[in-house]
Amino acid sequence: MLSLRLVRGSRPLVQLRRLLVAAACAGSGLLLLYVLADAEARPAGSFPRLLWALVPLAATVQFAVAVARTDPATRPREGLDAVGLGPVRLALAAAVSTAVACTLGSVLALAAFLHLRGELAGLPFDGAGARLLHADRPLPVAATLTLLALLPLTASAATALALRPRPPHSGLAPQTGVPWGVALTACGLGLLAYARPDGPAVPAAGALIAVGLALAGPGLAYACGTLVQAVRPGALRLLAGRTLQEEASRLGRPLGVLCAVGAAALTVALAPHGPAAGTPAPLGPLTGPAAALVALCAAASLLTAAVESRQARGPARAALAELGTPGAVLRTAAGLRAGALLTGCVPLVWGVAQLTSLALRR
Repeated sequence: MLSLRLVRGSRPLVQLRRLLVAAACAGSGLLLLYVLADAEARPAGSFPRLLWALVPLAATVQFAVAVARTDPATRPREGLDAVGLGPVRLALAAAVSTAVACTLGSVLALAAFLHLRGELAGLPFDGAGARLLHADRPLPVAATLTLLALLPLTASAATALALRPRPPHSGLAPQTGVPWGVALTACGLGLLAYARPDGPAVPAAGALIAVGLALAGPGLAYACGTLVQAVRPGALRLLAGRTLQEEASRLGRPLGVLCAVGAAALTVALAPHGPAAGTPAPLGPLTGPAAALVALCAAASLLTAAVESRQARGPARAALAELGTPGAVLRTAAGLRAGALLTGCVPLVWGVAQLTSLALRR
C-alpha cells in the first residue's frame, strides 16, 4: 500500500517518467510475444531470435532502474527511520513501484498483441497484424504469461539491487572497470569473428561488447574529466572537470551502453559495403522498431542519469550561488562537460564500429 500511495502522490514529471517506462515495457513485451508466435509457427532458429529479443528487454530494465533512482519518493530523508521507512523499505518500495509500471506495460502489450491478431474485436486496426503475428496458431498460455512476467520481475529485482543500502566507501574507483571492459569487448569481437551470421553466438558477442563498454564507461567519463583539467586549467575548467570526475560512476554505465548502441548503428550503416550485407534481419520485420526501442531506452537512461546527477549537485549549486557565482558560469561548465564526453565517446564509437565491421567481413 505504501508503494501505491507513493506512485499516486508523485509529481507530474515523475509520473511521466513512469509512463515512459510502461511504454518501453509495452514495446519489449510486444517483441517477446512476436518471437513466441513466430517460434510456434517456425520452431527452427527460434533460439537466436529469443536472444535478440532479450536486447530490448535489457535496455528497458536499465531505463526502469534509472527512473527509479531519480524518484524523489524513494530517496532516504531525515526522520523516515522513525516511522519504519529506512533504506531497505524505501528500496523495496521503489522495486514495487517499478513492478507496477512494468506490469502495466506488459498488460498493454498483451492487449495490443491480441488486438492486432484479431482476438479483441471492436477497435480500429482489429486484426491488422494477423498474418505477421501468426493468428492462425494458438499461443501457449503458460509461455505467454511467463514472458510477460519476465520484464516486471527482472526490473523490480534490478531496482532493489541498485538501491540497496551500501556501507560507506564500498564502491570501486571508476578506472577499475576499464581493464575488465576492454577484456570483455575484445572477447566479444573475437567471438563475433568466428560466429555464424544467423547463429546464437552473434547476440552473445554483441552482449559481451555492450557489457564491456558499460564497464569501461565510468573510466571513460573520468578520463574526460581529466582531459578538461589538462594544461593549466582555470577555475571554470577545474569546476567542470572535477564535477565530471565525481559523476563518472553515475553517468559512465549508461554512457557506455549508449556508445554500444551507437557502434551497432554505425556497424549496420557500414554493412552494405561488406559481406555482411544481405544477412537476414534477426527479428524479421520488427528489427527496425526493436532497434529504435533500444536506442531510445539507452538515450533516456543517460538523460535520466544526468537528471540524477543534477539532483545530487543541488547543495553544491546552492553553495556556489550563495558565493555569488553567476549562472552563466554553471551553464558554461555544463557545456564543457558535455563537449568533453562527446570528444571521448565519438572516437570510441567509431573504433568499435570499425573493429566490428572487420570481424563481420571474414
